[in-house]
Amino acid sequence: MGLLKKFFEPVDMTEGSPWKKIVLFTVPMLVGNIAQQLYNTVDSVVVGNYVGDNALAAVGSAGPILNLLIVLFVGISVGAGIMVSQFFGAKQREELSQTIGNCITLTGIATVFVMIFASLLSGPLLRLLDTPESILGWCHSYLLILFIGSVGLAYYNILSGVLRGLGDSMSALLYLLVSTVINIVLDIVFVANFKMGVNGVALATVIAQAVSAFLCLLRLLRLKEVFDLKPSYLKLSKRHTMGIVRLGLPSGITQAIFSMAMLVVQSLTNSFGEMFIAANVIVMRVDGFAMMPNFSFGTAMTTYAGQNVGARMYDRVETGAKQGTFIAVATSAIITGTILIFGEALMGIFTTTPELVRLSRDMMGILAVGYIAMAVTQSLSGVMRGAGDTMTPMWISIVTTIFVRVPIAYGVAFLTRSAEFPNGRQECIFISLLTSWVIGAMVTFVFYRRGKWKKMHI
Repeated sequence: MGLLKKFFEPVDMTEGSPWKKIVLFTVPMLVGNIAQQLYNTVDSVVVGNYVGDNALAAVGSAGPILNLLIVLFVGISVGAGIMVSQFFGAKQREELSQTIGNCITLTGIATVFVMIFASLLSGPLLRLLDTPESILGWCHSYLLILFIGSVGLAYYNILSGVLRGLGDSMSALLYLLVSTVINIVLDIVFVANFKMGVNGVALATVIAQAVSAFLCLLRLLRLKEVFDLKPSYLKLSKRHTMGIVRLGLPSGITQAIFSMAMLVVQSLTNSFGEMFIAANVIVMRVDGFAMMPNFSFGTAMTTYAGQNVGARMYDRVETGAKQGTFIAVATSAIITGTILIFGEALMGIFTTTPELVRLSRDMMGILAVGYIAMAVTQSLSGVMRGAGDTMTPMWISIVTTIFVRVPIAYGVAFLTRSAEFPNGRQECIFISLLTSWVIGAMVTFVFYRRGKWKKMHI
């Protein structure tokens, strides 16, 4: 029992071997990301099998609006995680307590805002996106339930971010796994047994998220040896609130801009026909799993850097940055090799059409090496964010997305037009993405080496 308790204790990353602390912190998050990916697919699988294609389309059509909701809470979560990790590393109990208290109150205010305004705007937004009339009603009711019950989603994202800032990635993982199981069981009960359709799926999600948020809160209340949670700390402090917003807003903006750029490129993707659209979907599904280690290492590096910058141990930050980036690159190299060697088998999981398998494998082959570049970007960006420099990664992402990826995609398509390819070569989609990743890695490395992040601690 003593060993198990120690496993779930907050991890002090200012002591011990840097690479060991980073790996031990990353593994639970990686497992959690896989669970999150499965969590996000359960709703679609259940409605597709028990309700029908229209219900499946309704859940999918609600995606863009849900992503806007997630962007808001992810921003608060990132800002909270950075401040928590720095104050925890600096052993500033009072500042840490005020930050967590302000986080809880700020999340409550943001949730009320979303519940009211998102519920009112969901209908007009669905019409603005030209949602088919046949599924509009389902989409609207699905979103209303999720928005009205968004308190669970909000507090899980924020409180799990606080736990990770304290170095406790295991608890966040455990509660996500519990939530995933609850979601799967309730999906089947509400949809298969009670015949509640899309509404049943939304209700199952709301309940599962609320349970995970409640478990995160209970866990925080038990960490009395680390911080205090008094009513006075729930009162918003201008300094702490603005700090959370300042550090988290760039991440939210980055996610929003990336989503919009995806929509712009999607119009070009659609011009290449149904076969290529299907191939793109397959590639992006594989991409979702291939990117997980990079995102996990990026979050780990944010917590690691935050704690050590808080303790003013900059040499240790640089040592950990080198070791963490090396491990991330090695992991991505293994993934890249797997994709290149077993590409056709991977694509064959999604389709039995030989032409589609080959097309998907060819497109994935273009993209594969880019995961190594993204390992560098995510790791070093994580270091900069952990130190408090959230603006630099944001601008790098904006420039590489808007001024590199989109122009290259349309430029290559225009230059390769021919009688055989009237809209250009379809490879332009993945060539542009690969180019933006490689340039992003090089620019991120340059800005990391410049060291502005060393002067950004709170």
